[in-house]
Order: sequence, then structure tokens, then C-alpha cells
Amino acid sequence: MKLQLKRPICFFDLETTGVQVATDRIVEIAILKINPNGSEEMRRWLVNPEMPIPPETTAIHGISDEMVADAPTFKAIAKEVYQLIKGCDLGGYNLIRFDVPMLAEEFLRADVDVDFSKAQIVDVQNIFHKKEQRTLSAAYRFYCEKDLTDAHSADADTRATYEVLLGQLDRYGDLPDDVDGLAGFSGGRNKHADLAGFLHYDEKNQIVFGFGKFKGQSVTAVLQREPGYLGWLLDADFPRYTKKIITQIKLGQV
Repeated sequence: MKLQLKRPICFFDLETTGVQVATDRIVEIAILKINPNGSEEMRRWLVNPEMPIPPETTAIHGISDEMVADAPTFKAIAKEVYQLIKGCDLGGYNLIRFDVPMLAEEFLRADVDVDFSKAQIVDVQNIFHKKEQRTLSAAYRFYCEKDLTDAHSADADTRATYEVLLGQLDRYGDLPDDVDGLAGFSGGRNKHADLAGFLHYDEKNQIVFGFGKFKGQSVTAVLQREPGYLGWLLDADFPRYTKKIITQIKLGQV
């Protein structure tokens, strides 16, 4: 079954210094852009994270401090990366919980103001877990009958993710073949208002806190009632994208 596209979709994968969105950094990014006419564009960058890569992390993805010493920083490539994905839907593996929040954080750190609110997000991992409950390597073997020999290489993982989605479309006749339907099935429009999960939408589609003493309460109401709480939030170690949404709520822009 062919993937039906209304606009381009960018499959991407990140390798990072760790898994903390607010403090870790990208060391590799690969993007596979699929256009509605079927043409493809593949880009990959090694990135200097401006911080040491822990040895235990290098053991996973194979990228060392020496390999990125002369690579550009994310700030140096941020505008180029954003131009590639701007106006596109997004696809990937574990995209919702990690890659999208991490990428948004790096963009904002580089002073590139991004808005992913209009992008549909297709998370191939969520489709796989709903159907089979496995890892990307197992998914690649299951759907594509191939071994993912370069697992944890961003470009190999990105290509494999796209091929897995095509395999899922072939295998499951009840799976939507358009990005809107796939995003809905894979949780691409979940209840997180800030990508990282600190702010949620409630049943009335209001943005509420998803943590702390005001959990479940309207962000607008809390900031009106407790104006000092805004200062604490902006000074605390939350992702920049979360702070951006909170500031927009305070200014009445959301």
C-alpha cells in the first residue's frame, strides 16, 4: 500500500548525548524528506554538542567526542535544518516522546522560533507497539525481512523507519494510508500541549499543568491567581518549548 501524502513528510532520527530534553544535546541528525510526487531527499549532519559525550552513550551510537570535534554546532545548521522541514509533516520512531521535543529544544536554544503545532506526527513506534510490541531492529526484520546492521546510526534508523511504515501499510489493511489518519492512529495528536508532556489538554481542550501542586489545573487560571509561579517556571530547568507555551498563555496568544 502506498503512503498517501498531501504535503511532504520528513522522517528524522536523532543521536544525542543523553535522554534529558532540557540538558542534553544532538550529536547527529538525519532527515529523509518524502514529497507527494514520490521524490526523496536525504540529509545527515554530525553535530558538535559543545559538551562531552558520555562513554556509555558513545557505546550505544558509536559517536565520540573526536568524531564531532570539527563538526558544526546545531546553531550553525539550525536554519538550514528548519528550512528543510518547515511546512512538512513529521515521521519517526519514538518521535512523540523524545525526538520532536529534543529537536524543538535545540531550535529554540539556537534562537530559531519553531511551531510544530500544525504538523501531523506519525510515530512508527506507536503503530508497531499497538500491533506487535517490538524494537526498531525487530520491526525492520518483521516488516521488511532485513537486518538493521547499522542500528543507532541516525541515517540508517531514519531510512529503516520509513521502510517499516511502508511495510506496516502493506501488512495491515485497516491502517490508514494518509498522514492525518496515521498521525491519529499513532498518537501524533496526543494530549500534550508542549511536546515534552509538562502541559496537557483536558477534556475541554484547555491547557492544564501535568505536574506539581497545580496538576490538572488551568495554566491561565493558575498564572492569574499565582503570578509569582510564572517566574519560578521560567527560571526552572524546563524545556524551552514548554516555557514558550507558558509565556504565550500568559500573553494571551494561546
